[in-house]
Amino acid sequence: MPLTLAEVVALPVMTAGAPEVLSARHWNETIRWVHSSDLADLSTLLQGGELVLTTGAALARSPRKYLRRLAAAGAVGVVVELGSIIDELPGEVGIVAEEADIALVVLHRRIRFVELTEAVHRILVADQYEEVEFDRTVHRTFTELSMRRASMSTIVDAAARILEEPVVLEDLSHQALAVSSGVPADLLADWERRSRRSPGRSGDSEPWAVTGVGPRSQLWGRLVIPCAPSDTIRATTTLERAAAALAMHRMIEQDRTSVQHQAQSGLIDDVLRGRLSDDRDVAARAAALGLRSAAHYLPVNVRVARGPEMFDPVAGHRRNVALLDAVAHTVNASGHSGLFALRGDGEVGVVLALKNSRSVPGDKPLEALSIRIRAEVERVEGTDASVVALGPSAEHVTDAISGLAEAADIAEVALTMRGAGKPFYRASDVRLRGLIALLRDDRRLQRFAESELKALLSTDGSASPTNLTVLREYLRLAGNKAAVAERLHMSRPALYKRLRTIRDALGVDIDDGESMTSLHVALMIMENSGDQRPN
Repeated sequence: MPLTLAEVVALPVMTAGAPEVLSARHWNETIRWVHSSDLADLSTLLQGGELVLTTGAALARSPRKYLRRLAAAGAVGVVVELGSIIDELPGEVGIVAEEADIALVVLHRRIRFVELTEAVHRILVADQYEEVEFDRTVHRTFTELSMRRASMSTIVDAAARILEEPVVLEDLSHQALAVSSGVPADLLADWERRSRRSPGRSGDSEPWAVTGVGPRSQLWGRLVIPCAPSDTIRATTTLERAAAALAMHRMIEQDRTSVQHQAQSGLIDDVLRGRLSDDRDVAARAAALGLRSAAHYLPVNVRVARGPEMFDPVAGHRRNVALLDAVAHTVNASGHSGLFALRGDGEVGVVLALKNSRSVPGDKPLEALSIRIRAEVERVEGTDASVVALGPSAEHVTDAISGLAEAADIAEVALTMRGAGKPFYRASDVRLRGLIALLRDDRRLQRFAESELKALLSTDGSASPTNLTVLREYLRLAGNKAAVAERLHMSRPALYKRLRTIRDALGVDIDDGESMTSLHVALMIMENSGDQRPN
């Protein structure tokens, strides 16, 4: 800590001299050094901020001239020891010191100036060494983080640990992109409004420490300590070094997802990996990232079917970023809000808060939004193979994030379902197909399907429509022969003949309920595994 004049006078070696304060000017000002001299003119020897120790000969001869010269040279104060050269000072010397704007302390008992000088310099040198060591620690910490390409949250956490203060990274719209660990939810409450009140201040009496992030002409964020820091100098040094590391991170990641989406993805990962579980903390961070408060939140998965392509990680990542941007832009442009994260190739997870959400979300606003999302995604992707899947509605953001896994399972199944498709899918829309999709890697499923349909798989393809197609439509329409004939444009006698052929080939009664169920499941397994036989 800097050493003030008041602290010097309170040192034991000084109090032993029975100090009397005649002028308390600059009493709480820090001193740079201690200088001992009885010269009448020290103006050419001082640099400013010194405390002068003297036995008082020059001061006694011409107090006004002596004190004014010291004040003009930048000295903070003068300590005069009586009893060595002079026994007393002129009576008006205290007033003269006040007028000269310099502190004046008189020692009525003799002390060793060298002991006082050593005591003060020891403290000053130790403080300077501590500051040098602090600077080295800060430089080393953020250099290592830059070399490791650490995430934004890791850099923010490092700054908070060094300063032992809460630290927040926000963008220029005052959305909190990253928050140091352990920040209470109350500190993030109403963050955007509080941060906007005035640059660097949260109120009329509580200054915030703030440092811009990014090149001077292209600032993209601010590092904030949302309270008065205990050490302003250290806070400034640390925030500036952390800002440089964040700017480097942004330069490296400039072709990847936006900073805000990285922050939102980081929050989702923190919850899914158990690093963050308190509902209030999660809600506060989500609100600071732009998710509006709502009565219910929906986990959403947007999935695109992509064919096999040449592996190019850079091009693949850019394509996924474009998908993420398309989903986020559509949600925000529709007046809703959300947290967005890439969950895999061609897959975006969303925690959605619908506008004016005061009850369980209805289907109409979800249908409208889903249609817009699919249209924008298909425009960006150049394909019509996309689905929107919804997990269970939740009252808490934490539960909605946990529901993203179920939404992803539903989306995966929905992509395998044939037909024109629905605006969005829920668990009730995939049902048995969902179970089959989840178990598709079990070889016993494939063996079951092969066993059930073996006779048709080995002989099918000689007629149009194929026996598999006839059986599939027969089972889909629950055995309604008239509807099957109309659907396949066949005469009823021809259909009856084909069904007898299928029954004889399979060796089962295809009108029996259990047989119909077993055959239908076998066909679903084939469809889910990517069977390309004619419909």
